[in-house]
Amino acid sequence: MSILKIARMSDNPVDVPPADMILLVMAGAVARIDNMGADEPCGRFGARRIETGRIALNLREAGDGPLILLFHGITSNSAVFAPLMAQLSNRFTTIAVDQRGHGLSDKPDSGYDAHDYAEDIAGLIRTLDRGRAILVGHSLGARNSVTAAAKYPELVRSVVAIDFTPYIEEEVFDALEARVNAGDQLFSDVDAVEAYLANRYPNIPVPAIKVRAASAYHAVEGGLRPLASPTAMAQTARGLRADLVPAYRDVTKPVLIVRGGESKLVSADALAKTSRLRPDLPVVVVPGADHYVNEVSPEITLRAITNFLDA
Repeated sequence: MSILKIARMSDNPVDVPPADMILLVMAGAVARIDNMGADEPCGRFGARRIETGRIALNLREAGDGPLILLFHGITSNSAVFAPLMAQLSNRFTTIAVDQRGHGLSDKPDSGYDAHDYAEDIAGLIRTLDRGRAILVGHSLGARNSVTAAAKYPELVRSVVAIDFTPYIEEEVFDALEARVNAGDQLFSDVDAVEAYLANRYPNIPVPAIKVRAASAYHAVEGGLRPLASPTAMAQTARGLRADLVPAYRDVTKPVLIVRGGESKLVSADALAKTSRLRPDLPVVVVPGADHYVNEVSPEITLRAITNFLDA
């Protein structure tokens, strides 16, 4: 079987992780992963709310085995992880979480910095009482997962951090904050939501766009609005600018960094600086994927996660 190295797709003259720190993905093995489409029905997973003592969180759950918790990006929700859950639940207890301010979870008026999200993760792991957890996070969820692992290593087995690192440039956060705030709109119907999302996320496949449209909006007078609280989103977007270097410097649990080769959030330079900070952390760069790696390339994302966990 041939080996496909998932490596950086950039000509920028920046330092890259050592070759032995780049995870390998088996070419051909990806093609044999079945049912990885984003149209995986979210209804096949059990849904419930859980009170952690500090906040009530909405969960989607499937499978049995070691505990994996999945945390979405800003403005999103747990439904985006359905394709990964369908595969990972064959080996693991997989629980995707609506983070505070998002989806069907509680939306307090304040408390949206990294510390607040990390405390939610710690409280959830303790409440579930299923032992240490593997944390898989995308974007905001990656920031929160690494922060929680650095602060509470006794609760965490390992972390997969998808497309969020230290050293993200200020102009990138400016653009992100503008996009997030612009999402607080009234839409006439689901078709209007899908058209907006397709324009905002041009590389996300149509089935995944439909999942977002169906799961992240609710009916109000005059149409549909995002389930994510606009106040919470504004605070969260500002909080993403906080320095993540201490968490990455201090984390002692195994961490896999995954970056989309065409990501506009994590630049090649930001990744290189992160690798210089922590040269011991393995890196996967997914060619052709943008920031939304797990939705654009779910097969490669799955293979990267399972290779990392099996290593």
